[in-house]
Amino acid sequence: MKKSSPKKLRYILFNKPYGVLCQFTDKEGTKTLGDYRPFPNDVYPAGRLDADSEGLVLLTNDGLLKHFLIEPRYQHPRTYLVQVEHSPTGEVINCLRAGVIIERRKTLPAEVQLLSQEPILPPRSVPIRSRKTVPTAWLKITLREGRNRQVKKMTSAVGHPTLRLVRIAIGPLTLGALKPGESRELSEKEVEKLRQFIHVQ
Repeated sequence: MKKSSPKKLRYILFNKPYGVLCQFTDKEGTKTLGDYRPFPNDVYPAGRLDADSEGLVLLTNDGLLKHFLIEPRYQHPRTYLVQVEHSPTGEVINCLRAGVIIERRKTLPAEVQLLSQEPILPPRSVPIRSRKTVPTAWLKITLREGRNRQVKKMTSAVGHPTLRLVRIAIGPLTLGALKPGESRELSEKEVEKLRQFIHVQ
């Protein structure tokens, strides 16, 4: 009997635009990942983003790598740029760093930085809700856990609702020059770097 050839492992970075579901199945006419390119039919997101969040998504058919990347106990970092209402005080920043209570459970310590100026990002397809009398600020937040809508719940818990959220990094992987809706395959060197990062041999 002829042996079947090994499955080709695929690793694709995608910059998810605002308003796109992080899935391939259509839901009442809402845009999905499949609207942007004919992705291989066996790749799936290694971690999701809400429809109203933007940024980096890794699509892969490497089940072992995906497991290590999204399993909570491994605490792999994900980094976000977050626009919030008002400018958080140092006390609020320290609170976010130490962890806040959401859904009766404290979040893990996080890296949180108040940015001195607005980051350079592509304009969002849907204008950000804003009140001209309410100032905004940008935070750079790195989490090592992935609870549902965690960043938004954290900033809301300290009185600074999230207006825009863009994931810019998953471990060693970054958005780079990818524009919203664009994607690219990882190079062999990038895959090896990712495997070393998450200790997959």
